[in-house]
Amino acid sequence: MSKAPQKSASASSKTPEYQAIIVGTGFGGMGAAIQLNRLGITSILMLDEASDVGGTWHHNSYPGIAVDIPSVTYSYSFEPNPYWSRVYAPGRELKAYAHHVAQKYNLRPYMCFNALVEKSVYDEDGQFWTVSIQGQAPVTARILILATGFLSHPKMPDIKGIENFAGKVIHTARWDHTYDLNNKRAAVIGTGATSVQLVPEIAPKLAQLDVYQRTAIWVSPKNDSKIAKSIQKLFASLPESQKIARFASSSVLELMMVTGVLHNKQLSFLNKSIEFMCRAHMRRVIKDPVLREKLTPHYDFGCKRPTFSNTFYPTFNRKNVELVTTSIDHIEADGIVTQDGVKRKIDTLILATGFKVWEKGNFPAFDVIGKSGIELGAWWDDNGFQSYEGLSVPNFPNLFNLHSPYAYSGFSYFSVVDYQMAHIERCLGEMIRLDATSFEVHAAANSAFTDKMKHKLDSSIFTNGNCASANSYYFNPQGEATLLRPTTTYNAMHASHTFPLSDYQFA
Repeated sequence: MSKAPQKSASASSKTPEYQAIIVGTGFGGMGAAIQLNRLGITSILMLDEASDVGGTWHHNSYPGIAVDIPSVTYSYSFEPNPYWSRVYAPGRELKAYAHHVAQKYNLRPYMCFNALVEKSVYDEDGQFWTVSIQGQAPVTARILILATGFLSHPKMPDIKGIENFAGKVIHTARWDHTYDLNNKRAAVIGTGATSVQLVPEIAPKLAQLDVYQRTAIWVSPKNDSKIAKSIQKLFASLPESQKIARFASSSVLELMMVTGVLHNKQLSFLNKSIEFMCRAHMRRVIKDPVLREKLTPHYDFGCKRPTFSNTFYPTFNRKNVELVTTSIDHIEADGIVTQDGVKRKIDTLILATGFKVWEKGNFPAFDVIGKSGIELGAWWDDNGFQSYEGLSVPNFPNLFNLHSPYAYSGFSYFSVVDYQMAHIERCLGEMIRLDATSFEVHAAANSAFTDKMKHKLDSSIFTNGNCASANSYYFNPQGEATLLRPTTTYNAMHASHTFPLSDYQFA
């Protein structure tokens, strides 16, 4: 579907066309739609600028892409997938899982693709949202749910002369599968989690590969293997067995998150132990001490999202691969010049530079204008990045923003989806019970929650650790670690079922 379905023209200008509009058809957006259906809300429009479902797993299809946490934890708790082929499933399986969910829960009829939302405005009199779509008529809904994600808008590097490069330019988030890399001379800019997956896949094809590193990343061994057909059959026939595996895997990840990262002040030795393991992993593979030093981060483990790989370090032992840590000065038509004056010629430039996170145009993805003409991005700039339970913001009624400050709990995004679905159910359930037409979080409740999160961060690696050189997207432009929720996943889920309904005003 390419255009939003048109409602009857006879509807009142103060009567919204839909009960809810969801912007985004990734796992967050689909989870929200499933929850709305459970509440009896079926007049839904889902908008996405992409051409298909999947969100991050639609946009990203670069060689080597895979989930970076155990697959058994990476699915809706109510819709487990027993057929992951590996412990760390490849991206194509995540994309297929997204298709499965959309089909099984009959979400396709709601979806409108190639629909770029430009602005959303709250009508205080009518208590609904008007959403403007590029090239289409505006649409209206009582409830607006933003599921645009943090990792959907590619970040282009600010490098002098990049526009003058005459060869092929590919961003990892928009991979060109028609381009043949064989025997090319390529440069990869970036050594984050994406690069760790990509570089080992493409290096054997290339005549030469230069990897430009600004910030090293902590890499631990990856216990990846195929999942036996017998295990898949067990999970399919006995779902409880998969629940046990999910619980065990999640518990390990939670232990790393809570003890090593959130309670670093009391248990800093845990982070140091993981750093030791990562260094040992590198020493086993990289024999050159100079290269090891270049690949070793100079910030504490946990300041930036780490990753797992058994193939990244060995790639730098190849004769056709060079790690470049000298800063880039500028790019010319046929190569990259570093600040020491050295020029390395290339014909292919690969940007593994990640995504916009805190920048305008991603956080939020477009202008969101609430009561009294307040714009959400400007409000965060003026008041600091904050939200109530990672979902709601004062002055923005009838709005859930799934990717708000303090939204992310634990290591698996699906744990976030679970608690947010529960919060939406509780809030909208009360709205329906009261036959109300609006909900809005009280400013005092939002402030109290924000203060509690900031207090919890006092013991975290983000406050007590050496994070200055991490260049981590966990930190907002003000230097505060407001991306992650500094609590256990259990705490987030418990709060979603028990938060005081009086924290919201229903009208």
